[in-house]
Amino acid sequence: MTYCLGIKVKEGLLAIADTRITSGTDTTVKKKITIAQKDHFSLFIMTSGLRSVRDKAITYFTEQLETREFNKLYKAVNAFGEQVKLAAEEDKVALEHAGFKFDLNTIIGGQLSDDDEHKLFLLYPEGNWVELGEGSPYVVIGNAAHGKAILNRTLTENSSLKLALKTGFLSFDSTRVSANNVDFPIDVVLYKKDSFEVVEQRYEKKDLEFISAQWAEELKNALNHVSDAWMDPAFEKLNEIKIKTG
Repeated sequence: MTYCLGIKVKEGLLAIADTRITSGTDTTVKKKITIAQKDHFSLFIMTSGLRSVRDKAITYFTEQLETREFNKLYKAVNAFGEQVKLAAEEDKVALEHAGFKFDLNTIIGGQLSDDDEHKLFLLYPEGNWVELGEGSPYVVIGNAAHGKAILNRTLTENSSLKLALKTGFLSFDSTRVSANNVDFPIDVVLYKKDSFEVVEQRYEKKDLEFISAQWAEELKNALNHVSDAWMDPAFEKLNEIKIKTG
C-alpha cells in the first residue's frame, strides 16, 4: 500500500510519496516522508513495509541524530540501517509468528557537510544498501510495477528537476489508476544541489486531477498518431480469412 519514488539528477533530488495506509471502505492516510535538517545537514527518509517497524526505526534514528554527528550521508544511512536491524531483533519473531513479514525498504536522500554532492540510497530490510548514481537515476519502493515505463523512457541524470517532478507525478498517477491501494494526497520533496535545504509540498487530488485528465487525453491523441502501416500484413491475412469464409 505504498508508492515512494526517489530521483537523482545533476540539479538535485526529488522525492514523491503517497499517504495511503489502509484501503477499502475505511481508508487511512499518514505521512511517509521524514525530513531532518540543520546546518549543512539535510536528508529525507521514505519507507515501504510495516508501519509499526517504520515508526520504531524512525524513532530510534531520531534519537541517534540527537547524540551523534554525521558528516556524510552514507554514515547516516548506516545508522538508520542499524536501527532497522535493532527493530528486527526486537520484533521479527513476534511479527512472523503472527503472520506478518518483517519488511522495510527505505529510500534515503540528501546531502551532509562533507558530501561532494547530493546522494540517494536504497536501504534493504537486512540493513545493507546500494547508492543510486549514473545510469540509475531513480528508485521506487512499494507498488513499483505500473509506473516505471515513463521513468525509464524519460529520465536521465541530465533531466531538470521540473521534468523529474512532472515525470514522477505521471508515474504515480499511472500507479494510482492501476492499483486501489495507492492514492492522494501525495507529498513532494525537492532538494537543490549544495543548498542544504529541502522544500516540501503536499498535493491533494483536486490540485492535480486536471493534469491526470490532460495526460489521459494526450495519450489517446498520441496513440492515434502512431503509424498503422506495420499492422497491414497481419490484417491482410485476417481479411483473406474473412473472404474465404464469407
